Amino acid sequence: MAVWAIGDLQGCHDVTQRLLEKIRFDPAVDRLWFCGDLVNRGGQSIETLRLVHSLREVSHVVLGNHDLSLLAVSERTPDEQRRVNPDLQGVLFAPDAQELLAWLRGRPLCHVDRSLGWMMVHAGLSPKWTTQLAEKHAREVEARLRGDGYRKLLKSMYGDGPEWSPRLQGSERDRAIINIFTRMRYCSPRGRVAFEQKGPPGSQPPGLYPWYAVPGHAQRDLKIVCGHWSALNLFIGNGIHAIDTGAVWSGKLTALQLDADGLNVVQVPGRDVPAPIPKHRHHKPRPAQPQGGQRHDGPRHADDQRRS
Repeated sequence: MAVWAIGDLQGCHDVTQRLLEKIRFDPAVDRLWFCGDLVNRGGQSIETLRLVHSLREVSHVVLGNHDLSLLAVSERTPDEQRRVNPDLQGVLFAPDAQELLAWLRGRPLCHVDRSLGWMMVHAGLSPKWTTQLAEKHAREVEARLRGDGYRKLLKSMYGDGPEWSPRLQGSERDRAIINIFTRMRYCSPRGRVAFEQKGPPGSQPPGLYPWYAVPGHAQRDLKIVCGHWSALNLFIGNGIHAIDTGAVWSGKLTALQLDADGLNVVQVPGRDVPAPIPKHRHHKPRPAQPQGGQRHDGPRHADDQRRS
């Protein structure tokens, strides 16, 4: 038996199939953890979603920002849905869309296996959050996503503020929690998320830190595997394993074995042709290698985080 975590798929179905073949995935004995962002930009989002859904009995999936965006768009009118890119339209207008979207809405913001010693999130944790606090806050939002008021939550989740405070209530609290779990890269020591900063460590202004390297952050009793930040490429350090290696940008798709005695990383090439770069996407100068971990050369594109 092997337990594998896999980075952001972003609608790259054929690439995902190649990776499963390379790790010799056997659903009779193996288990998969998917780090979120199953859909968008890869051109095969409906096929990817169907594949992961077919593996639902032997896998764990956390929600990424692109997954939440798909859920939000699915609650809009058909005319509005036709304005999104063709890749997402392929999901929205598929005959099995309702089944797939209902299943996706039931996925958590974090997955924890204390016997294995791992937590999985899409993006990151607030500096003051222990793994126990993170799990507690995730469950708050998950309960609302699965409840009768989920449409209100999906409509009100957009926006960069407010910054996290345990005193927040209502939709502002939900939004802050969602932003941390699905959009975080850099933040201040007080936990203010710098959404506009998307490049690799070294490109950010003074006073901002990668979320996992904020001075004085809470001690965490689990290793954390995450995706979301393709500019990091494969990064291992500070107790985290970041495995979004830009498959959709012609980088690689990465699998990390969570139950291995040592480090076991398996990769396959990503899309032959990179996804179109959004107009608001910015290129950052390549910085020096970040301290505190291992960074491996790869795609330089920072993953876009606008949900629309």
